Amino acid sequence: MKIFQVDAFTSYVFGGNPAAVCPLEEWLPDKQMQLIAMENNLSETAFFVKDEDNYHIRWFTPEMEIDLCGHATLASAHVIFNHLGFEGEEISFRFGGGMLSVKKAGSFLSMDFPAVNSKKGNVTELVERALDRKPLEVYEARDLMAVFESQSEIESLWPDFNAMLEIEHLGVIVTAPGDEVDFVSRFFAPRAGINEDPVTGSAHCMLIPFWADKLDKNELRAYQLSSRGGELFGRHNGDRVEITGKAVTYMTGEILI
Repeated sequence: MKIFQVDAFTSYVFGGNPAAVCPLEEWLPDKQMQLIAMENNLSETAFFVKDEDNYHIRWFTPEMEIDLCGHATLASAHVIFNHLGFEGEEISFRFGGGMLSVKKAGSFLSMDFPAVNSKKGNVTELVERALDRKPLEVYEARDLMAVFESQSEIESLWPDFNAMLEIEHLGVIVTAPGDEVDFVSRFFAPRAGINEDPVTGSAHCMLIPFWADKLDKNELRAYQLSSRGGELFGRHNGDRVEITGKAVTYMTGEILI
């Protein structure tokens, strides 16, 4: 079966977040897809099957299937547009939570995702221990989001991943206003087998509505401060968000199973 490795939210190879993409004629057993994701050892492997006018998509980390992934969706759209002969301008994906779409926007790809509204939480001793410092405030949804005052605080964080495993959220987002962009972030998900994810599209479903409200603007430029780094452009559209970025193919190959 074919496999592609794509660097998402970057315009050059070795940047952004690498995702494996596996187009399928029909679904493999879940256990086999999980083993492929574990063998790939990337933060996500996306599998999709053509389903009439759309594609049914699923995402696996090396340890589990997850409910939503941005960078592997961007990577999947890049593969469909550039390697599978798709001639349209918009791709529709079906997933467990509904529908997603990805449009060509010049040299960019623009994803339409559900917005995630968060509720304010409490800054606990566990959160302070996991992040090795006290955030200004925290917000909760699928992930826990800790807000800090400055970009330098985000850059200098050295999380305690053992403590973070005790936090009952899939991932932990840390964010602050950016020096040259609207906001910056990092994303940690040791519960999913990923200590730090290079660039996390799904986290921006929560980040974009938060910062749009905080900064009183709907169009935002963001940067994820991992070692690989990734640039994203966001727009808040009520109950939806647009997440825009570039992608580049690193590798094409075959899996022998």
